[in-house]
Amino acid sequence: MERKEKSSQDESPDTIKILVATDIHLGYMEKDPIRGNDSLTTFEEILRLAKQNNVDLILLGGDLFHDNKPSRKTIHGAMTLLRKFCMGDKPVEIEFISDQSVNFGHTPFPCVNYEDPNLNISIPVFSIHGNHDDPTGLGTLCSLDLLSASGLLNYFGKYSSLEKIEISPLLMQKGKTKLALYGLGAIKDERLHHMFRNKNITMLRPRENKDDWVNVFVIHQNRSKHGETNYIPEQFLDDFLDLVIWGHEHECRITPTSNGVNKFLVSQPGSSIATSLSEGETKDKHVGLLLIHGTEWKIKRLKLETVRQFKMQDIVLADTSLNPQDADIAKKAEAFCLEKVESLLREAGNERTGNVSQPDKPLIRIRVDYSDGFEPFNKHRFSQHFVDTVANPKDMVFFHRRRELHLESKPGMKFEFSEQYCDKMDLALNSTSVEDMVKMFISKDKAYQLILLTEKGLGEAVKEFVDKDEKDAIEEIVKYQIKKAKEYLCKRNVTDDITEEILKFRDERKSKDQEEDLEISKVLSQKPKRARKDDFAEDDMMASDDDDDESSSVSANGHHTRTGEGSKLGRGTGRSSRGGRRSNKDRQNTTDIREFTKSSKKKRSTFGHNDDDEEEEVTIESDDEDLNLQKTRSSLKKPKVTQRKIAASPARSHSHNTKKGIMWQSDDDDDGDDDTFNPTKKFRSFKTFH
Repeated sequence: MERKEKSSQDESPDTIKILVATDIHLGYMEKDPIRGNDSLTTFEEILRLAKQNNVDLILLGGDLFHDNKPSRKTIHGAMTLLRKFCMGDKPVEIEFISDQSVNFGHTPFPCVNYEDPNLNISIPVFSIHGNHDDPTGLGTLCSLDLLSASGLLNYFGKYSSLEKIEISPLLMQKGKTKLALYGLGAIKDERLHHMFRNKNITMLRPRENKDDWVNVFVIHQNRSKHGETNYIPEQFLDDFLDLVIWGHEHECRITPTSNGVNKFLVSQPGSSIATSLSEGETKDKHVGLLLIHGTEWKIKRLKLETVRQFKMQDIVLADTSLNPQDADIAKKAEAFCLEKVESLLREAGNERTGNVSQPDKPLIRIRVDYSDGFEPFNKHRFSQHFVDTVANPKDMVFFHRRRELHLESKPGMKFEFSEQYCDKMDLALNSTSVEDMVKMFISKDKAYQLILLTEKGLGEAVKEFVDKDEKDAIEEIVKYQIKKAKEYLCKRNVTDDITEEILKFRDERKSKDQEEDLEISKVLSQKPKRARKDDFAEDDMMASDDDDDESSSVSANGHHTRTGEGSKLGRGTGRSSRGGRRSNKDRQNTTDIREFTKSSKKKRSTFGHNDDDEEEEVTIESDDEDLNLQKTRSSLKKPKVTQRKIAASPARSHSHNTKKGIMWQSDDDDDGDDDTFNPTKKFRSFKTFH
């Protein structure tokens, strides 16, 4: 049944009030002396708006944190604000109906935080993860897991399966109003696109009285098309949904819109702060107040008043009265641009919100087209005029000329560029993905082309290393692909040309694109096989990841000297990863494909070689020992550690023994099939709310 956006009784006891926000990006540019606190300032305003509007809960659509491993400063700031605004004696009037062990089964405390007797929550926060703060590394954890374990946030929408996902909704009720909240944390767009296309994403629904529920889905993926599969079409989503909260896209389009095909509406709140100097970030920033009464709902726009202002203007010098043949044309062009910036500053001053917490210095960006014989002026000298009035004087000017962008590539190779985070004429420098850069480098010269490793595997590993500081990612993917090659060669019982067989193996892998995607994801999400000798050493006890603030001291002559981890001689330098330098013995044990193809008397795989002959005789014996890459330190004896299990306390609102049940219905069952329901999948128990 199609439901339209209607007015509801805002103050009715049956009305569910939800403050909706996405892409807050806590910690963005935190080391910048001017913009360092912008994200926390706006986050505080969002929480304050939730309290002022007396909301029942806060819904976040991903990217609460900008970095995958936020600094202690950012984590501390987030926890401080959540405790300040979301804890208190105000009772939560939302009844949680669905099975919490299913909704929060990935957490050590599978219970919604406001029903935990050890916590005093006044405004519960529910959040999915985004692509910036997604789970990675050991334990597949993210920053939201920390906030969840501390009881400050309810983390949902986390699924470990890469083949099939069943999304079980969070069922809530307030009076006569029933809400089914679906959530799906960020997944690589290509993989999720493939899963949707193969119908491997299933949304469960209550089989009884399914039209009584308002169905809201929060997602964090590319909405605009960046490639054939590098986005999620709205048509992929189930039509029984009423409202989709779309995160990841930063342009504020919070007013719900329809695509004309599906019955549901889509609201795109956008980011809370500007994280790029692109046109989409210049629009006013808003959060939404979602009001649900019965089966009717609406969204109110709440403008954020503490966001740093951002003004942008395009300047085409050829369209002005300036003559490119003048001897001092560079100075005249600079003077012309100075007037434009001054005009933007006056415009920003007139549009200030009046909030005392709004930063004084705005962001300014002018994109100067100096085509048709004009010369660019000195950007650094230009920026000196606005050091005291602009927040970003160093990158306020962007020069470009009208020309086509040529990239050297193989035939058929596709480069997917984001239009959300960069200027259109700056694509090659700012928006090429890490994977594309790996492909470009490999395809540049035949000497760089891969034979044993795959471009996709290496690209994903480099991306994990660069974007999320996963120092073991490249090593793990290389070790895994070498192991796969060894297994292939042993099964084939190769005795002649290894190189030819490896090339055949490479061609076979290229034909199994989906299988390789799953293998890469599993390898990068698993615990590294190489056990570190000093797991409990001082580095792991006291060292932060790449987010530690650099400490500095001022010498007697007034010069700054760096003494923190960023200094040249600080720990963590060199080729070894965090945890200390590897010994020579460790380096000798590292697997290298060259060792596999060289003659060695110590290995069971023997390579007979005669200095007088040019050919080699190769014999490979298939043995389990040959498949072992190396003898890791994980096999050493470890001290026994006694762990004490903590039993979850019963919820304070679950003191009675009365139970009810809900029969779930998959979205695939809407065709009217009367299949006998599976109690292990379709039935969830819950306790009554008193």
